[in-house]
Amino acid sequence: MKRLIATIIGLFAFLIVAFVSEINKKNQEAATPTVGILQTMSHPALDQIHDGLVQGLKDEGYINGKNLHIIFQNAQNDQSNLKSMSDQFQNKNAQAVIGIATPAVQSLANESGSTPVIMGGVSDPVGTGLVKSLKYPGGKITGVKDQQPLAEQLKLIQEIMPKLKNIGIIYTSSDDSSTGEAREFKKLAQKQGLTVKPYTITSTNDIEQVAQTMAGKVQAVYIPTDNTVASAISTLLKATNNAKIPVFPAADTMVKSGGLATRAVSQFDMGVLTGKMTAEILKGKKPENMPIKTVHQYETVVNLKTAKELGISIPDSVIKAAQKKGSIIK
Repeated sequence: MKRLIATIIGLFAFLIVAFVSEINKKNQEAATPTVGILQTMSHPALDQIHDGLVQGLKDEGYINGKNLHIIFQNAQNDQSNLKSMSDQFQNKNAQAVIGIATPAVQSLANESGSTPVIMGGVSDPVGTGLVKSLKYPGGKITGVKDQQPLAEQLKLIQEIMPKLKNIGIIYTSSDDSSTGEAREFKKLAQKQGLTVKPYTITSTNDIEQVAQTMAGKVQAVYIPTDNTVASAISTLLKATNNAKIPVFPAADTMVKSGGLATRAVSQFDMGVLTGKMTAEILKGKKPENMPIKTVHQYETVVNLKTAKELGISIPDSVIKAAQKKGSIIK
């Protein structure tokens, strides 16, 4: 009888411990914030932003699987995916959502409710109507502006090609950010006396034909921060390399993929800053009171392998600038 009573007491104690443990587990899960990350598509520049923002969150004490739950979705440049994935974050009651590139941010912004939206690299947040101003964004959206040093990029092109007379710009007509960046670069180039020839695409399917047309009419090509072009950079380079036409991209990742050179802000650093801003929101800051931030430090990146293939001599001053950060591709 005593043994039976002891067994019952032991079982009862076990059940109490298990119950309390389960309650604590549920409370802990409820206290763990959920963050949704929506990436427009896959290519190295956007992947670097993603890696950077995870690091930025970690720097501020938020580690996925420990005290943070991250839901990551990649729309693979499909508009219907962007919408359904944005809805999913709402259904999961995410405390904050991050959009990597303009289309993802726009999709998240269109969701009803007041869930904070953090921009992970948007070239023109005001022009696209995402925020009222960079200093006072208002509403539920804040984040990081992808502000590439366009004047410095143009200066670099002219340092490498001092006899340059004309340049082509290729960008996606439906991409508000790349369109705005292309427009600004065109103004800068025209002020320097260059003839600028714009070429637009609607999808990656257009790149081969447009690239072949462009390669026969320009001395060089500039690519703004454009996700569609970046995802098919190899197709563009095949045509331009055959014509011995150098390509100068806005993003350093496209130089690593075969572009000639650039002066660019690190996509990874933009991601880190995005992660840190997200952490501030998780700690209670309101997005409407958080000015849009930018990464100001840029690096010179040169692909010497491409230069050799094109027969272009890179000035020593440019090489030295790239060597400071180890940003030379051989």
